[in-house]
Amino acid sequence: MQLILLQDVKGLGKKGDTVNASDGHALNFLIPRKLAAEATKSNLAQLDAQKKKADHKHSQEVAAAQALADKLKNAKIKIPVRIGENGKMFGSISNKEVAEAVQSQAGIAIDKKKYSVQAIKTIGEHIAQINLHPQVKVSLTFELVSE
Repeated sequence: MQLILLQDVKGLGKKGDTVNASDGHALNFLIPRKLAAEATKSNLAQLDAQKKKADHKHSQEVAAAQALADKLKNAKIKIPVRIGENGKMFGSISNKEVAEAVQSQAGIAIDKKKYSVQAIKTIGEHIAQINLHPQVKVSLTFELVSE
């Protein structure tokens, strides 16, 4: 019997796959537990429409992330830090401080967990990697300046 999987089924396939299963397995296990539906023309058409909708949504997300990445490439971010008498910083700069500076200076709010910055303890230009989307990553250059 040909089925459309409504959920991932171990050993059979992933959600949205069209698979062949024995009649007994389909009628006694998969369909009653709503793990699969019979592959009729209407169900196949509905599955195709759902896949097209998901692909469209995914392409919109990638486009939005790419537009945000283009804005971030041109951003000039300066973070003021306290410096001691011998030219060393007090503390270090982390993802949180970079995210706050980007939000205040560029007006772009991005979750601090998407930034990849090691603890920085020196003044000057540094680079932060930002993962906007699994397919879109951008390098942000920021500068640490003394207050």
